[in-house]
Amino acid sequence: MSAQSLIEEVKKRSAWSISMGVLSAALGVFLIIYPLVTAKITIVLLGWVLILVGVAQFVFALHSQKVGNFFLKVLWGVLFGIVGFFLAFAPAAGVEALTALLGTMLLVQAGLATVMAFQVKPIEGWGWFLFDAAASFLIGMLILVQWPSSSVWAIGTLVGASVLLGGISRIMIAAKIRSGASSVERALHAA
Repeated sequence: MSAQSLIEEVKKRSAWSISMGVLSAALGVFLIIYPLVTAKITIVLLGWVLILVGVAQFVFALHSQKVGNFFLKVLWGVLFGIVGFFLAFAPAAGVEALTALLGTMLLVQAGLATVMAFQVKPIEGWGWFLFDAAASFLIGMLILVQWPSSSVWAIGTLVGASVLLGGISRIMIAAKIRSGASSVERALHAA
């Protein structure tokens, strides 16, 4: 493969990646605009995944070599199945439960990030850990203080923001790769 054909291939793939990034970013905006629908869809999908994991645990149980492992895997299968069934078929209650869990997890994460910040304090940039802790604490408190009404926006907005930021990141990385390929192409033509 020649250098020129390699450059063209990189440009073609980066253009495709930019298009997918734009599509992802647009989907992220849509998810943010409709956070409750996003949360319910996310919860239903999570429920079905847990149901499948529960079924897989039963299959693994049948292949267990020890009786103790068999019953443990069956127990896990039942637990995953019940939680999955609950989430898949009662998404509104599932959204409320997971919103409370999310708020709690953010508070725990804030505590851990605060500890980490002070453990690495002499290192340049330690303040970013403290910033992360403060942001996690504020978002966690916002979710928990407004719970259960925060269930309407919290999960859907955060999923949408994640998809939006992923799309933007993909666009930026692909644009940088495309720019680098163009620079190499100009250098080859100049030589």
